[in-house]
Amino acid sequence: MVKGAEVVIIGGGIIGSSIAYYLAKEGCEDVVILEREYPSWGATGRCGAGIRQQWGTEMNCRLAKGSVDLFKDLSAELDYDIEFAQGGYLVLATSQTQLEQYRRNVSLQNSLGIPSKIVTPQEAKEIVPILRTDGLPGAAYCPTDGHANPFKTNLAYLRAAQRLGVSFYKFTEAKGIEMKGGRVRGVLTSQGRIETARVVNAAGGYSAQIGKMAGLEIPTYSERHQIMVTEPLDHLFDPMVISFTSGLYCQQVPPGSILMGMGDPDEPHSHDLSSSWQFLQKMAREALKILPILRDIRVVRQWAGLYNKTPDAQPILGQAEKLEGFYMAVGFSGHGFMIAPMVSLILARLLMGREPPISVERLSLERFERGELVIEPSVVG
Repeated sequence: MVKGAEVVIIGGGIIGSSIAYYLAKEGCEDVVILEREYPSWGATGRCGAGIRQQWGTEMNCRLAKGSVDLFKDLSAELDYDIEFAQGGYLVLATSQTQLEQYRRNVSLQNSLGIPSKIVTPQEAKEIVPILRTDGLPGAAYCPTDGHANPFKTNLAYLRAAQRLGVSFYKFTEAKGIEMKGGRVRGVLTSQGRIETARVVNAAGGYSAQIGKMAGLEIPTYSERHQIMVTEPLDHLFDPMVISFTSGLYCQQVPPGSILMGMGDPDEPHSHDLSSSWQFLQKMAREALKILPILRDIRVVRQWAGLYNKTPDAQPILGQAEKLEGFYMAVGFSGHGFMIAPMVSLILARLLMGREPPISVERLSLERFERGELVIEPSVVG
């Protein structure tokens, strides 16, 4: 193991790997990634892999659109096919009030160059022919939303970063962060000590624990979210179908299987990665309300991952004001994969002391102390 580095990144998922790549691309030498398990072991390899630009705040729209612009050329840039496809997102409204919120969202999105639109129930059914539209007042649709393969995207970033000189240590756990005079001085790992003046906390579900190593309280917590996938079917529909009301999202992935996930408002804070029959039962019941044709389809498997959440369901980005050299890219609340490219480019620029393409000052850790929460109306719980 190296004895020193310019930057040590804790976490080798999509966030950590992509920050490392953009750092190296920006000219930073001696970047190290520490991963306690292996690439995509955590949230990245357990996510739904959707990529949407349909948000209700300008910052999230800019982060998402910027990421889509990067995703478009990522396979060529990283020299690895990440299977990015723009099949769209269809966001269902369950009330007129919600539909009016979508109209406001679409107006904002359009002003930022996102080609979303409001569609009627009949238009929604033309987009997703198997959709049940009874009682549906309308929906929002964006054809340039899509998905990518999370395993391949993570691996592509990691390999490209390594080609640029980044050191990657798997099965290497961060055990402590050395601080002196409010400044980062080093990282203690299961393989030895690394001297460094800058650390990036990209530890996903374990972000709060990494913060405590530096003496910092980060208000993130982890929560189990479950997903299931069916047997392969003939092609039925292209977009990701989601409902902010039920927290359901559903998509037919390239091999033909239907991938479905849904949040549970009663899920306790934990690092539990087990699967439950209760989820399977509830997921099937909710999915059949909108896609009844799936009634007799067999489920192949189900799994769970961690949402690392914050009090306002928005990430914490940037350097801690009270700890020089301690940076964070945590608390993505289930949306880390879809905005990873732009977020990571921003973090890389901040670490290099350069102007980021988008200001993320509002997403600082200190916003919680000031009571300046960033409220996003379009979050899947």
